[in-house]
Amino acid sequence: MREDIRGGSAAAVRLARGVPLREALDCGAPAAWTALDAGVRPIHWGAHYLPEWEWDEAGRLLIAAMHAGEPLSESQLALALCHRDGRIRAAALWRMDGHPDLLPLLVVRCADWAEPVREQARLRLGEVLDAGRAVTLLSLILRVGRRERGEFAVGLADKLLREAPPEGLTTLYTAADRSVRRYAYRRAVEEGLFSPSELARVAAQGDDTVVQNLCADAAVAAMADEDPGDVLLPLLAARNPRVRCAGVTALRRAGRAEQAVGFLADRAELVRACARYVVRQHGGDPLPWYRERCAEPGDPDLPPGAAAGLAECGERSDAEVLWSLVRHPVPGVRARAVAGLRVLDAGDARRLSPMLDDPAPGVVREVTAAVLPSAALLPEEWLVERLGTGWPRATRIAAFRLLAERGGATGQRALTALQADPDEKLRLRATRAARR
Repeated sequence: MREDIRGGSAAAVRLARGVPLREALDCGAPAAWTALDAGVRPIHWGAHYLPEWEWDEAGRLLIAAMHAGEPLSESQLALALCHRDGRIRAAALWRMDGHPDLLPLLVVRCADWAEPVREQARLRLGEVLDAGRAVTLLSLILRVGRRERGEFAVGLADKLLREAPPEGLTTLYTAADRSVRRYAYRRAVEEGLFSPSELARVAAQGDDTVVQNLCADAAVAAMADEDPGDVLLPLLAARNPRVRCAGVTALRRAGRAEQAVGFLADRAELVRACARYVVRQHGGDPLPWYRERCAEPGDPDLPPGAAAGLAECGERSDAEVLWSLVRHPVPGVRARAVAGLRVLDAGDARRLSPMLDDPAPGVVREVTAAVLPSAALLPEEWLVERLGTGWPRATRIAAFRLLAERGGATGQRALTALQADPDEKLRLRATRAARR
């Protein structure tokens, strides 16, 4: 916030010295307008503080012109619209004709703390705002709408956009501001502007999880209106686990519950859980499937999610199957097998400790988490040796964590040594540990 005020204050100085509006600030950035508003009158510094733009002769002459009601340039009018004197702000509202670039400040004034200014600004905005301008200003309108008393401009823009032809709003779906994109897709869902298959494609291809989840749920809810395959295929192939969950859950409604078996070994825990639910609702039992899938410990095609799923719904006796997978050639399977042993409370610190030397950092992290509660059982000298610079970073971090868990003088020496280590990440980790 302080940086925004400084930027707005610098823009105010440029405006006071006659710099054209479009050169004085980035007119396309909503934050630039709110920063200017804050920078022109930094009221948090006290009533007698003169903002920087009033320090020199240009600023003093401008103040005199404002009070005298003399004609103002666009740059001067921008300052008047943000002035600390509410009477000047109110008067400036009625001198904006012919200055469309100042409309953003009219939006800002609609949330003014002074009621007379606020009411006049709302009256003016109601006169000049149309659907096209609402599209252009929507990012700023939504930004101001998060303020106290900022609801008017949002409500007015929403009314105009709902009455506008849908094709005039297409730019909102790809706007740089994610709040604008989310607004546009919420409106599209509420008004049924997209087909279920179109919503499914947006959910599968987007990069905003809020929009993805919104569109995925809407696509599933309206799936009966068209071929389920056109909706399910994009959802089931999505990278976002929440979107895949929506697709897996919808398999039952579409009469395709048997396809949920293919997601029992999904890489995401949430998707695996949804798949197990659908399989059970269809009369199946996921546990035998997991046991059969993990029965061949050397299978190079075994997905890591199969090992994780076995632990999630298995029994303590299934730990032996997971132990057979800790030497699997695929690092992901080894990591999930170790994690599964921890889930089943079947980890053995002495048996797992050699895997701290595993070449895969993900495996080392899982092993560390599994043996951490039993750190005192591991040989101290063996751990100290793995603090050496010749070991991979993951192994050194694991050794440090385990020694720190043990505590005592050795743990403190390890902490001191790593605080001077040439590896920056290790130094940072040691410094954080020292602060705790």
